[in-house]
Amino acid sequence: MISFKVDETSDVPLWVQLRQRIAYLINAGELKPGEKLPTVRGLASDISINYNTVNKAYLSLVSDGYLESTRGRGVFVTDIASQLGDDEFGQVSEIMDDAIAACCELGMSYADIEKAFARHIKRLRYSSEHDDEPGGRIVDFHEAQSKRQTKGA
Repeated sequence: MISFKVDETSDVPLWVQLRQRIAYLINAGELKPGEKLPTVRGLASDISINYNTVNKAYLSLVSDGYLESTRGRGVFVTDIASQLGDDEFGQVSEIMDDAIAACCELGMSYADIEKAFARHIKRLRYSSEHDDEPGGRIVDFHEAQSKRQTKGA
C-alpha cells in the first residue's frame, strides 16, 4: 500500500501531492521497477480521496515515464533499465549526471534543473510533433526576454 497523507495547509493541488509522493517512493526505491500499484479505485478508497484525483496523478506519472498502464493488467512501476538495456541505461545515466553537474556548477538547484529539463523536453516533444505547422514553436518568455536584453532591445 502507498502511504500518503494529505497536506491540508498546502496550496499544492491534491493530485500533485499524490503524484509527488508516488514519484518520491519510486525514486527512493521503495516502489521497485515492475511492481504493481493499487488500482485507481483501490487507492482512492485506501487513502479516502476521489477516484478522479488518483486517476489524474496516475496519468501524469504515466506521461512522465514513472508508470506504465496495461489495460486489464494494471499499473506498474516502469523499469527503464530493462527497456533500454543495462549498457544503454548506464550511458544515459552518465550523460544525465554530466548535464546535472554542469547545471549545478551554474548555481541551479535540483528543483530548478528538474523544471528546466521538463520544460525543455516538452518543448522538444512539441516541436517534433508540430514541425510541419507554420508558427508551431513554443517561445519561452524568459528566453525571449534574455535575447532581447542581449541585443539591447
